[in-house]
Amino acid sequence: MIDNLEYNTEREHLIIPEYGRHIQKMINYAKTRESKEEREKLSKAIIAVMGNLQPHLRDVPDFQHKLWDQLFIMSNFELDVESPFPKPSRELFEERPEPLKYPQNHPKYRFYGNNIKIMIDVANTWEEGELKEALIYTIANHMKKCFLNWNKDTVEDDVIYDHLYELSGGKINLKNSDEDLSDASSLMRSKSKYSGKKGHKKGSGRQRKRY
Repeated sequence: MIDNLEYNTEREHLIIPEYGRHIQKMINYAKTRESKEEREKLSKAIIAVMGNLQPHLRDVPDFQHKLWDQLFIMSNFELDVESPFPKPSRELFEERPEPLKYPQNHPKYRFYGNNIKIMIDVANTWEEGELKEALIYTIANHMKKCFLNWNKDTVEDDVIYDHLYELSGGKINLKNSDEDLSDASSLMRSKSKYSGKKGHKKGSGRQRKRY
């Protein structure tokens, strides 16, 4: 009995392990049938079993197409049967995908993030008016908040204006503006609001103010 034990390391490699070894054996058996009619009958039966093993794919539009492709892949493209869909080729299956093109953004002021630069570019495309002015000051206030998150010390508005002027390519200039940005305490208030407070006692009877 011990001599007849079969170890996984000695078994055939499973091409798609999710379907298990029995499905693979069924496909291997179908490949050995001489009659094409019998191979097609066995293939349809195997497709039905594969579909029952993956019920979550039933809502996928190309459900049957996917199963037939997997059938040919697990047969090592050696199963000679007619398919209701175009047969996949070994060359297409073994073709390596093209490398992804990741955005190569290396901003000078990384603490602002890439979204700030995108917002500034959008603001440059807007026509002059109150909406653009409101957007610009919103961006400037958010830049100040990002700066304070990176550097816990305070920051002068002139520093933010200089950075905004530089990042906008000189198109947005608030250096001579009479309007001040929000102060650091109000910008960082949302962060400290949810931080733990020492000395808070449960059940003190005082209710939190709701906004």
